[in-house]
Amino acid sequence: MTVAHILGFPRIGSRRELKTALEAHWSGKLDEAGLQCVGQDLRARHWQLQRAAGLEFVTVGDFAWYDHLHTVTALFSAAPARFGLGGRVDLAGYFAMARGTAEQPALAMKKWFDTNYHYLVPEIGPYTRFTLNRDWLLLDVREALALGHRVKVVLPGPLTWLWLAASEPDFDKLKLLSLLLNGYFVLLAELKALGVHWLQVDEPILALDLPPDWLAALPVVYRELASAGPAILLATYFGSVAQHAALLKQLPIAGLHLDLARAPQQLDAFLADWPQDKIMSLGVIDGRNLWRTNLALALAKLSKAKAILGDRLWVSASCSLLHVPTDLAREHKLDPTLKSWMAFATQKLDEVALLKRALDDGEDAIGDALQASTAAAQTRRLATTTLRPEIRARVAALSEADARRGAPFVARIVQQQAVLNLPPLPTTTIGSFPQTAEIRAARAAFKAGKLGEQDYRQAMQAEIRYAVEQQETLGLDVLVHGEAERNDMVEYFGEQLDGYCFTENGWVQSYGSRCVKPPVIYGDVARPRAMTVEWARYAQSLTTKPMKGMLSGPITMLFWSFVRDDLPRREVALQLALALRDEVCDLEAAGIKVIQIDEPAIREGLPLKKADWPAYLDWAVRAFRVCASGVRDDTQIHTHMCYSEFNDILPSIAAMDADVITIETSRSRMKLLDAFAEFRYPNDIGPGLYDIHSPRVPSAGEMKTLLDRALSVVPAERLWVNPDCGLKTRAWPETEAALRLMVSTARQARASLG
Repeated sequence: MTVAHILGFPRIGSRRELKTALEAHWSGKLDEAGLQCVGQDLRARHWQLQRAAGLEFVTVGDFAWYDHLHTVTALFSAAPARFGLGGRVDLAGYFAMARGTAEQPALAMKKWFDTNYHYLVPEIGPYTRFTLNRDWLLLDVREALALGHRVKVVLPGPLTWLWLAASEPDFDKLKLLSLLLNGYFVLLAELKALGVHWLQVDEPILALDLPPDWLAALPVVYRELASAGPAILLATYFGSVAQHAALLKQLPIAGLHLDLARAPQQLDAFLADWPQDKIMSLGVIDGRNLWRTNLALALAKLSKAKAILGDRLWVSASCSLLHVPTDLAREHKLDPTLKSWMAFATQKLDEVALLKRALDDGEDAIGDALQASTAAAQTRRLATTTLRPEIRARVAALSEADARRGAPFVARIVQQQAVLNLPPLPTTTIGSFPQTAEIRAARAAFKAGKLGEQDYRQAMQAEIRYAVEQQETLGLDVLVHGEAERNDMVEYFGEQLDGYCFTENGWVQSYGSRCVKPPVIYGDVARPRAMTVEWARYAQSLTTKPMKGMLSGPITMLFWSFVRDDLPRREVALQLALALRDEVCDLEAAGIKVIQIDEPAIREGLPLKKADWPAYLDWAVRAFRVCASGVRDDTQIHTHMCYSEFNDILPSIAAMDADVITIETSRSRMKLLDAFAEFRYPNDIGPGLYDIHSPRVPSAGEMKTLLDRALSVVPAERLWVNPDCGLKTRAWPETEAALRLMVSTARQARASLG
């Protein structure tokens, strides 16, 4: 019989119960026992969904209070010494590393491969030691077993954890492998003793271009682990691992999982001579997008494998369902036709189970479901709402001149300075200010029809006025309006663009308690009217200082949405670029001389294989330049990027030709600037002076140290001073305190420059 399973399920709850509980706990309103009860209830609910759908196993170990990679750090007590946690990490220590303390900044965050999920970066070095803290996993396993479930445990693999950890450049991280394996070995033996028969070990780094010594470590690791406990299903995802087919076939593992949603072409490399003693798990359900699976097409892929593998075939989603919303049944306002094209995590469980049933009992066994799936695919393919010829014609007519500013940066910056008249080391923020309870209440009342449009407009203008007044008082040089009217940096724009639709409860986790509700691009994209001009014009009327217009860029709009899969992404990106270009030009016409086009997602869009980078970077950079190049030379274009490594794509970032780039650097203590200095980044740069993802307000000394570090690698005439990112998640008291220190630090540095 075919086995149906999943690699992981969303942990936040269909009503974001985890978010609510975490924030209540952090604010002191919910004790640890109460928080644990919420987690236990969520796990039990999600396991029951898997069992009810007909899956052979429930997946245990995918739940995390903040991040699954960070849970491995706690599981093996690998806390950096700077947190003073000793040899055991409890829940308070886990959160201290994630959120920072009064004395220590939090662990750095980076994007999980090419997704919008953030992981907490472990910090390791020659001093790192591992002590198994088994309760971080075994308590969940015992819970599931006590509920009568057949359990498959999931655990990030040791190579992936080490690869993603941060260390000094000259430290060989593989030196810690044997110590880490000792902890894994003991843990696996205990899982076996509990009666766990299958362990899913996730090694997504296998989809990367790994150096030879890391590939050589793979057999060593899995010979060790295979002898320790349960049968191992080695899970790969996010890309093809066909280049490692010969090596993976020889590993002493019980099975291998392949992502056929991202890399369907890799299957042939593994079916040939697949060992008779190993199972193969095929991820044909897309775990990263919310479109309904075409069951007929999925069955065609699986039937080929079934003919060769027989009962050694397992069926699954491509990756963990962490990246999609929880339950489509909670969507009551979606257009019925659009809803019929979608499947959230709960519905994807049913799709996995249906495919298993068809493989075992024949397609007639799922005849109704198969017919409905085919009808939905046909309806979507023929829908007139997804195609607008005039938009495609405009994209086709784009020329090289449309993606080029009038003059080079060295000439533009002179004109811009003449208009803006900014001091050395100009201070600014990234865009958003605190989204207070009052702002959220006004927005909710407006959407519910309980607050009239005029009253809502006046409420938002009052918030904008307050934000401008505070910035004037603090002494910032380039102001922002604070984005009080915006629910999300992508959703806000998507709501005003044709080709988008929205969910009520399509939340996915970004990190910790931070959840986002990505909009859905289902059709061709166009801007029917101006989106931000009125708010920017009003904000500029309140001050004589420059006011930044704030937009999300085309690549971020693309990758932070659920994107249509029936049109190449490069085409969707150019449609977005043209829509945003119109907005940029309208902002300039309204008198806004500084316009920021945020592109934090440009790095995460990179394909995992470097050979595929040039093609992506070519169209991604072109989309940004199309968006930004319709303005005069004396209008200053900013962009913002955060929480990613940019060292290896700096030529492409420079090719975007933004006048000013602001980047996250505080958690890495300005290490990223070394790459910008070595590359000799040609335009202005604003490295973040403090971390906004923690409530901690850094000291004046810390800010001075970071600014001095920045001045040592970036010429003062090209350096800006700003926080790491937007301030919407922070409260006003900590925001004012941190910005006051930031402005003071910049002024002292100006004075020292003479």
